[in-house]
Amino acid sequence: MALSNRPRTVSRYGTAAGTGTLAAFLLVAVGGSPMYVDWAQRGTDPTGAGGWFLRLLAWPSWRWHADEGVFATNLRAILLIVLAAALLYLLPGPQVDRVTSSGSQFLSGWGAYALAGGLSALLATLLGPHGSLFAAFQAAGTGVTYGFFAGWIVGLASLGGRA
Repeated sequence: MALSNRPRTVSRYGTAAGTGTLAAFLLVAVGGSPMYVDWAQRGTDPTGAGGWFLRLLAWPSWRWHADEGVFATNLRAILLIVLAAALLYLLPGPQVDRVTSSGSQFLSGWGAYALAGGLSALLATLLGPHGSLFAAFQAAGTGVTYGFFAGWIVGLASLGGRA
């Protein structure tokens, strides 16, 4: 056995699901924080592409103060992280067996985050106060839009990990 082919007992990199979950957590924790949400609402131009994107990153907002919509808003942020972690864990496994490229990890991470955004919005709206099916469908569309435009960050984070 050559010295360069020694088996390693500890991996240098985390799993693709772990690094993707960390990226999802950071997107929700930073982008959804009350300070960032206030800045995005006051300091960006909603008519430009950059301002629209920065406002979209504030979609999974969470709040500390109690009012009527705080339960559904916080539930959406929590569900987004939990569903993203579950989907990141479930999606790449079958693909890695057939495809050895890292492109499948990127697309799995991106797709998992888009799906998690839609599902978290749908469930949080249905479980929240005054939840209707029509409002849940509209919220799911917004969640998938968020996941599509922010999910590439989770996809990139999933690239470096092992399956």
